[in-house]
Amino acid sequence: MSNIILIGFMGCGKSTVGIRLSYKLRRIVEDTDKLIEKKAGMSIKEIFATKGESAFREMETGCLRELLLTREEKIISTGGGLPMKRENHPLLKELGTVVYLQISPECVWERLKNDTTRPLLQCDDPFAKIKDLLAMRAPLYEEAADIVVNVDGKDMEEVLRELMMRLKDAGVFVGGNDNENRKEKENGSGNTPTPPPLDF
Repeated sequence: MSNIILIGFMGCGKSTVGIRLSYKLRRIVEDTDKLIEKKAGMSIKEIFATKGESAFREMETGCLRELLLTREEKIISTGGGLPMKRENHPLLKELGTVVYLQISPECVWERLKNDTTRPLLQCDDPFAKIKDLLAMRAPLYEEAADIVVNVDGKDMEEVLRELMMRLKDAGVFVGGNDNENRKEKENGSGNTPTPPPLDF
């Protein structure tokens, strides 16, 4: 399948990149956390509090299996801990091209220091927790990824330009956007207008 799957630590920008990329490529974007919340009827924070992290991780694996049943090419943004289960790696690869958005602990802290919605950061020393978690998770992110894009010190347009170039080099699409590429093949022209940039 030729989905594009975004992985990485919390705060790396998976959701925002997913939305912007879906607009550029005119693909639907799915967020595994939101899909799980919808199915469970409660927030991630509530799932952690009532069912525990282990149950949530099982839900993540189930979500990947369900996504494999769909045929439409999508952008899929995943939860930060999803690639920690090696059982999920072949499912991610089967889904499509896996992109790791790499970020430093300092950048994560700057982005999330006032965010109270992250269950794993509700502790006495959240910055130390970020450093420890990222040190543990980074090798598994790299193991699961087909493409690595570092987001430190880059604005969204810089990240998107690099990501689009890397996806094109990997043969995920030819250029422009997916709809344009399909129309070129079918009609011999690529005149679909490019959508305006998304405000954020």
